[in-house]
Amino acid sequence: MKHERAGVIPIRPVAAAAGAPEVVSLVQKRQPIHARAVSGRYATWRWVFVWLTQLFFYGLPWLEIGGRQAVLFDIDAQRFYLFDLVLVPQDLIYLAALLVLSALALFFFTAVAGRLWCGYACPQTVYTSIFMWIERQFEGDRLARMRLDRAPWSAGKLARRSGKIAAWTVFSLVTGLSFVGWFTPIRELVPAALQGDIGGWSAFWALFYGAFTYGNAGLLREQMCKYICPYARFQSAMIDRDSLVIAYDSGRGEPRGARSKKADAGALGLGSCVDCTLCVQVCPTGIDIRNGLQNECIGCAACIDACDGVMDKLGYARGLIRYSTENAVAGGWSRRETLRRVLRPRVLIYGALLAALTLAFAASLALRSPFQFDVLKDRSTLARLVDDGAIENVYRLQVTNRSEQPQKLAVTAEGPAGLVVDAPPITVDAAGAAQVVVRLRLPAETAAPLAGQSVPVAFVLSAAAQDGQPALSRREKSTFLVPR
Repeated sequence: MKHERAGVIPIRPVAAAAGAPEVVSLVQKRQPIHARAVSGRYATWRWVFVWLTQLFFYGLPWLEIGGRQAVLFDIDAQRFYLFDLVLVPQDLIYLAALLVLSALALFFFTAVAGRLWCGYACPQTVYTSIFMWIERQFEGDRLARMRLDRAPWSAGKLARRSGKIAAWTVFSLVTGLSFVGWFTPIRELVPAALQGDIGGWSAFWALFYGAFTYGNAGLLREQMCKYICPYARFQSAMIDRDSLVIAYDSGRGEPRGARSKKADAGALGLGSCVDCTLCVQVCPTGIDIRNGLQNECIGCAACIDACDGVMDKLGYARGLIRYSTENAVAGGWSRRETLRRVLRPRVLIYGALLAALTLAFAASLALRSPFQFDVLKDRSTLARLVDDGAIENVYRLQVTNRSEQPQKLAVTAEGPAGLVVDAPPITVDAAGAAQVVVRLRLPAETAAPLAGQSVPVAFVLSAAAQDGQPALSRREKSTFLVPR
């Protein structure tokens, strides 16, 4: 090289030696995946789940029961309404139990059926399917979208892209508003939003969730499944060689190669795979299932539909790519032999734990009392001597009504002989709360031997029988302080 400066070592490109490792940059531009549309029985099932999940998400907030929204998580009022069930902040134990049940269900279903949840009902998969359907309406299928990407900007390209973005935006805003409708009465929220009179926090969360939906389903797409979602990373610890996965039968498919429809694959020394790559073209995460099970596979079965279509055209048997297990494919098992391995030890353990905890959870909800209360000691006056020489302690009872009927409760107490309760009947509004001051008084002759002690007592709240239901009562412990 001319004009090289003294002391400077020139850097020149050198051809890579044969067999040398390839250098790959850790920071690479994402190559967009243009998944091809596919039809088939599993594609139909995916759209069935899209409709079911979205009817649930968008429709349930509009359902009313007893003059109110059937499902409403009213954070301002600190009440969660689930049909006839009213939950209060003290019921957060049920949320913890629900999380434990969800974790066990995840272990159980993953051990049995791999990532079927991801392929059919995961919100990321569902909304990505919807966004891709919208995209196809404006930009066409796979080849048309690829040509549009390569084409220079023009009025037609701008119109197609703008239409797609506008449709995505409208859908995302509707989704965000529907999300807020689970926490704010939707029959008030939607008219307020249309009139521009929506509250600040409601507007913020509607826009936030709308942007979240747009970003995940419109921009990130497969990157959520491949790099962000942790499920793909720890699924390998929950599945084994008898878990249901998408499997390519390499023993039947290899060696792969193109051939005419009338050609004899056996005479050509070829397997059933014609190397059409349709299984790769329809994959929403862009993997080649013929390379074996991969973390990026979400179990959506798009490759199965595509491959079955090719097999039908060639007159070959279906199932070159199919739902199966690694042991079943390796051993050539029949469906019956494969199903026998479902009830293996880890599945039985997960199933037994899940069933037991589900029954306990359901029983706890069914037997929960329609009201509850907490007892708080009056800190300003722990104990005091009244006119007749009796000892008095003051308490505050905080009562929560868990039902949607008003409750009238009577207060009694259990403790030393002669203990007197001074408290009026408590009336609590439907799904409301009340606070009442209660005085317990111990006569002088009973208090004298107990001087300097903290005596255990218990408060009992009782509700009268209503509508043929038996009388209910709840009991909470406390202490009665007798001064020296």
